[in-house]
Amino acid sequence: MSSIKLNPSRLEVMNFLGQKIEDIIEEFLKKIDDNWQPSDFLPESNKPEFTKEILEIQAQCKELPYEYMAILVGDMITEEALPTYESWLMDIEGISKLEPKGWSKWMRMWTAEENRHGDLLNKYIYLSGRVNMRQMEISTQYLIADGMDIGTATDPYKNFVYTSFQELATNISHRRTATLAKKYGNEQLSKICGVIASDELRHAKAYKSFVTKIFEVDPSEMMLAFEDMMRKKIVMPAHFLRQQGEKISTSWSHFSDAAQRIGVYTSMDYTNIMESLIEEWKIGDITGLNSAASKGRDYLMTLPERFRKVAERSGIKAPLEYRFNWIY
Repeated sequence: MSSIKLNPSRLEVMNFLGQKIEDIIEEFLKKIDDNWQPSDFLPESNKPEFTKEILEIQAQCKELPYEYMAILVGDMITEEALPTYESWLMDIEGISKLEPKGWSKWMRMWTAEENRHGDLLNKYIYLSGRVNMRQMEISTQYLIADGMDIGTATDPYKNFVYTSFQELATNISHRRTATLAKKYGNEQLSKICGVIASDELRHAKAYKSFVTKIFEVDPSEMMLAFEDMMRKKIVMPAHFLRQQGEKISTSWSHFSDAAQRIGVYTSMDYTNIMESLIEEWKIGDITGLNSAASKGRDYLMTLPERFRKVAERSGIKAPLEYRFNWIY
């Protein structure tokens, strides 16, 4: 990720907000000793009932439809690509990699919370007996090796718009997989997806609060950053997803189609997230903007309706014909 020349105000604001990180961490991240861990939701290998509980998991997972399993594995691979996300965030202008304080401390602690998501889903999926773990692991390694290009470069304002949006999107995805798991009679998996969704929502609130604070002290620059990200359209972090022998991004389009089809994450969800951020940050009420930022605000206010019309026309995708080699 190449460096960019930022307006000096953006670095000044980052330094100012970085002095308040301890309060932010206390508000939005849980204490490690009190937090849930993957083992809380999985059979204990030292207990006599371990084998019986694994058989119960496999029996429940047999009832999960193919498309649902494809989404669950894709979500897991997305979570497992955490090294890419941490290295991307640590490269943002205004974040020191050398000092374990300020923004660097937030990024490391956020990463530590997120790391449990992939661990939990990976172990559960392994126990399910439904997944070719080697092929799934190959896709995971490809995703980390291929990296990502989300159009933010090293700009902190654009990155915080992205993380606000993306955390809300993953909250929706995990929350919907939780609902569907319960519908299919899998209470354990429903709890797993639900607790991950709860983390994602809490993290979304944190990143949204960063943007709110920036709007208070640097409204024009923040508005321009928000406008730029919405013009580009937000891409999900796993948009380079592929299987063995495929070109980059091949699996992603089919994964997205499956998510749209079973209602885990849809184009209407994208529109609703955009609208919620415009409302959260009170974009229509922000004043004192320079000319370019005022035009940006006007553009943003028209977007939800335009996207909603497109989403309404998108409809339900055709049945999934693509075969994921992750699933037996």
